[in-house]
Amino acid sequence: MRYPNPGGIMRFIHKIAILCLLLALGPMAMAKSKQQPPSPPQNQAPSPNDQVADRIFYQEAKLVEDMRKYTPMVETYIQNMKPDRELGAVPSSDKYFLGRLSLNEKGINDTKFEDRARKLGFFSRVLDRLNSFYKMNYVPLGFMQLVFLNNGFDKDHYELKYLRQQFLGEVRTVVFDVVPKPHNKGPHFVGRIWVEDQDYNIVRINGTYEPRSRMNFYFHFDSWRINMQPGIWLPAYIYTEESDAKYALLRGLSMKGQTRLWGYDLKHSGLQTEFTNMQVESPAKDVSDNSGFGANETMPVHSQHMWEREAEDNVLDRLERAGILAPDGDVSKVLQTVVTNMEVTNNLNIEPEVRCRVLLTTPLESFNIGHTIVISRGLLDVLPDEASLAMVLSHELAHIVLGHRLDTKYAFSDRMIFPDEEVFSEINVAQRDSDEQAANQKGLELLQNSPYKDKLASAGLFLRVLESRSHDLTWLINPHFGNRMAKGNSVLKMAPLVQSAPNLEAKNIQQLPALPLGSRIKLDPWDDHVEMQKSKPVSLLSVRDKMSFEVAPVFPNLVRVSAGTSEIVQKQDVQKQDVQKQEK
Repeated sequence: MRYPNPGGIMRFIHKIAILCLLLALGPMAMAKSKQQPPSPPQNQAPSPNDQVADRIFYQEAKLVEDMRKYTPMVETYIQNMKPDRELGAVPSSDKYFLGRLSLNEKGINDTKFEDRARKLGFFSRVLDRLNSFYKMNYVPLGFMQLVFLNNGFDKDHYELKYLRQQFLGEVRTVVFDVVPKPHNKGPHFVGRIWVEDQDYNIVRINGTYEPRSRMNFYFHFDSWRINMQPGIWLPAYIYTEESDAKYALLRGLSMKGQTRLWGYDLKHSGLQTEFTNMQVESPAKDVSDNSGFGANETMPVHSQHMWEREAEDNVLDRLERAGILAPDGDVSKVLQTVVTNMEVTNNLNIEPEVRCRVLLTTPLESFNIGHTIVISRGLLDVLPDEASLAMVLSHELAHIVLGHRLDTKYAFSDRMIFPDEEVFSEINVAQRDSDEQAANQKGLELLQNSPYKDKLASAGLFLRVLESRSHDLTWLINPHFGNRMAKGNSVLKMAPLVQSAPNLEAKNIQQLPALPLGSRIKLDPWDDHVEMQKSKPVSLLSVRDKMSFEVAPVFPNLVRVSAGTSEIVQKQDVQKQDVQKQEK
């Protein structure tokens, strides 16, 4: 007979005792855990509650509805890029579109502004269609669709994931990732939004649309909205870029482009406020009829000058009402100062006085409308210094000195009655080739007698780099109104300055022959006023920072517009207009 091992029995009893103890303490531990629940993670990012998300979705839908009140100008400029051993990438070709954006029940529409030189016949349209089959065809309407998020932007189709808070300029924003829900079909946005923290308006959109396919391609874009009036945030800038995109059977695409919107409040810009601010004055007691004394009589030459000035003013007013000419302002005074310097040093006494204005479009051009010199925003952006500006102004001043006049047919008001989109074809201010050559010669004489005579190397260098890029940037140098600055690989305006200019040195970081687009002029999208950029100069880190004539991303300094600020600006505009009337 075999007895059990006493040690084994004791180990068995010990295990039973431990099991009983655990069974007894288990309910107590569970009860304790119910009394003290675990605290939530301390660093968990808060997600937007339904109320905030609803506000964001509502404001975006409201913006689309409110945009039906406005018909802003829309300008898109695109540069296709190619690799460059020294500069990284440079433009290889470009594309340009200018139109007016309008919304109706069917969605986004656009009215295209046609240049006289760009109107295509039937054969050209066929070639365009064949050409678009072999390469990327940029459709302007496709770019304007980047102004808004798609129609299905709501809580049923998207989830907003909170990331952080961030200041954009002076405005505090809340940043969300926008994630489409799994059942979302058709084109949908994927990316990030920045929402201002008071009314929850989207002020920045960064991302793209999906899904992509071989024949359905969406660009990445970075879209900005500006607070133009109290509580009103409207689209102003869109930057697009692709560096390694593949589309349509593995064809590559490298490009960058910029879309600008302006002219939201054309009816109140510049001189258009005169009627609403007009006051009827009571008859003055000391007013008497002096017509018989001959003080107001005009001589024939003076009458001719007045007639020419009337044609000039009619054209300027029509361009401003069309939304392509900035109201008279501070930038005009800067240009006027340079012109005055040349007038004084050349002993010129020009009547009526020479004026300066800014064309709001990107293509590089300058021209004169009677005694008014007009320079495009794009050209002002890329000029490297004051001497280069003087070079451009001297050419147009030479036209005035030589008596190259505006056709006085524009003094008849009926010629100003036409749709805005026909402004480029209805108004012709281009000069004859012989007059252009004469202005080149006279302009050089004016420069040689000016304070800029010893600084013309930079002006010649600007023309030299323009000459080297003009073959690739055909749309950038294609003017709306004036004569070309360059054609093919040749400079047409002030060409003798190129001969005395230094050679281009791509590796020389100190040599900056031309600036990127957007470097100098700031445009107010609400009322079309322009002013000089107020930013600190940036040191170039490498030759790739030169970016001559190139499109660049946009980072506007966002600020809030209060009711008081808006009223002050309007009063200042009225005061400026009163001063201008008195000067006239």
